[in-house]
Amino acid sequence: MSKKRVVHYLNQFYGGIGGEDKADFKPEARDGHVGPGMALKAELGDQVEIVGTVICGDTYFGENIETASKQVLDLIKGFSPDMVIAGPAFNAGRYGVACGAVAKIVSEELNIPVVSGMYPENPGAEIYRTFAYMAETTNAATGMKKAIPVMSKLVLKLAKGEEFGTPEEEGYIPRGIRKNYFEKERGSKRAVEMLVRKIKGEPFVTEYPMPSFDRVMPNAQVKDMSKAKVALVTSGGIVPYGNPDRIESSSASKYGKYDLSKIEKLGPDNSQTAHGGYDPVYANANTNRVLPLDVMRDLVKEGVIGELHNYWYATVGNGTSVANAKAYASEIAQELKEANVQAVILTST
Repeated sequence: MSKKRVVHYLNQFYGGIGGEDKADFKPEARDGHVGPGMALKAELGDQVEIVGTVICGDTYFGENIETASKQVLDLIKGFSPDMVIAGPAFNAGRYGVACGAVAKIVSEELNIPVVSGMYPENPGAEIYRTFAYMAETTNAATGMKKAIPVMSKLVLKLAKGEEFGTPEEEGYIPRGIRKNYFEKERGSKRAVEMLVRKIKGEPFVTEYPMPSFDRVMPNAQVKDMSKAKVALVTSGGIVPYGNPDRIESSSASKYGKYDLSKIEKLGPDNSQTAHGGYDPVYANANTNRVLPLDVMRDLVKEGVIGELHNYWYATVGNGTSVANAKAYASEIAQELKEANVQAVILTST
């Protein structure tokens, strides 16, 4: 077997460029392996060669997905690869989306396989899983030592042209692609056997797993809104003008808490949207359209509600991972409880 040529895609952090301060780094190519590529090279041995590495900042990619995808593709083409490796991205949302977008354009334009590594809740896995073999990783980079061998195994199987087993057998995230095969037993018998195991409390594995959704029980209604303290929270990205916390336009890694005690009404002079998932023109012209501070002030004056909490909380829901969103919600909810807030107006886009 001739040695296969591989190009590795990395973000600015793993590419050794820098941290969040370098997240606007534009696509650049390097010869050979960089960062995690060293560990991949050791696992891949002599059968595969990482001939080049393409590096791009997460913010630049997220804010310019179409342009960045084409730029990265052009750089990858320059190495004439047989395969591309992207990541691993673990649960880093912006990085995961970038790896997925790279996998998509490489698959469609170059028709060569892509291997990546992600935590299952990474939005990149959900959006782009059909375009790559994504090794299932932990949610943090501390799982690098476990991720590299699984990714390398997938790369080597592709290099050798070997047939893949099930996602469970190979360690990659299900791609949502169905494959016909013949079972030894007919469906009715398998169904009854599964039911019996379930009734007995024995372990069983469904042949058609259903999605699992959180069910949140609503709190009891507020008895007297005229005495209630109400807070404003949004995933629509409404932040003070200039976006002081640099909340990302996609796959937000943080949320912000902002003082509105001296603000009567939001507007282009004091606020803007950081959200990259919708046209910002009308929101920026009047940010009350997304975070209705003006109406809430009127309701306080009219006695409809008791008072408005002195802070608003904001993040961007666009591509943000479920795990991060839950963490933000938990922290915000705890603060609101301590501030004796009885109700929340939660706005989206």
